[in-house]
Amino acid sequence: MKEITVRDFFDAKKKDLALSLISEPQTLAKKINSPHVNRPGLALAGFLEIFAAERIQVFGETEVRYLQSLKEEDLLIRIREMFKLDIPCIIVSKGLSLPPIMEYLANDLNIALLSSRFATINLISHLSRYLQDIFALEKTIHANLVDVFGRGILLTGKSGIGKSECALDLIHRGHSLVGDDLITLRYIDDQLMGRPGRDFGYFMEIRGVGFVNVEHMFGIERTRTQKTIDMQIELMPWQDNMDYERIGFSDSYAEHLGVKIPIIYIPVSPGKNVSVIVEVAAINMILKGVGYDAAEDFNHKLHEEIRKKSMQKKIDNETKNSESKE
Repeated sequence: MKEITVRDFFDAKKKDLALSLISEPQTLAKKINSPHVNRPGLALAGFLEIFAAERIQVFGETEVRYLQSLKEEDLLIRIREMFKLDIPCIIVSKGLSLPPIMEYLANDLNIALLSSRFATINLISHLSRYLQDIFALEKTIHANLVDVFGRGILLTGKSGIGKSECALDLIHRGHSLVGDDLITLRYIDDQLMGRPGRDFGYFMEIRGVGFVNVEHMFGIERTRTQKTIDMQIELMPWQDNMDYERIGFSDSYAEHLGVKIPIIYIPVSPGKNVSVIVEVAAINMILKGVGYDAAEDFNHKLHEEIRKKSMQKKIDNETKNSESKE
């Protein structure tokens, strides 16, 4: 299970979220291990049975107004009971002022108390995106990821099959590189995202040439920091006895981090322009997205041609029979 300390979170987002520390610095030692944010709601009224204490708690104007309406003895009891549940930290939005007793209890029970100038809805939105990115499921695989006509294409295959060469040709044809050789897959917002597995630039290893820097060679417009993965294309050596898809009726899928994406197997042989095939696959996916399926269209036209020929044959037979009777 991933986790970060409240101190790491505070240092990373202090500027972005306009955060300031209200409690003592030692309260920042606790750990955050949930990608979700919570508004305490009924917990402030004493109902703690389903209180999500493991989450960052956000106090907006509603919570602050309610706390300010309580008598001091009731406030002390409610806050103490909630703080005993080991909350990682509390963030107050809009720079609102909390009752002084809360700062005392936060220091006493080691709960980090932070303040943000952001409006509540904006604070929650930014927090959720940050936490989802930090706690996202991820794995790193050997692959290339390219943006082709706005579609994220994951190129996979055995080492030496030509993934980098195919990606380089696609970049030369005007498309963009996300990463070469190592790609980190992440599950964010119900989508499979990919980004470079290394953090030191857009280098590609081209056998016979060595390393090239795509950003310097082709320009920054030919690079992407991350991309939603829409399709996987597996490059594989040509085999005479292999039954390759020729029409496109059957759909195959690959699964990564619980997400299924379409996968196409492309046999590689000398003289075959793989990058053009990748472009065609991307365009074909775009067309399917707007309701046009070439395989279905071909099948429909084929059946229509067969129907017309059958009808013509029937007419010819009837004409022949009638002529023979005469």
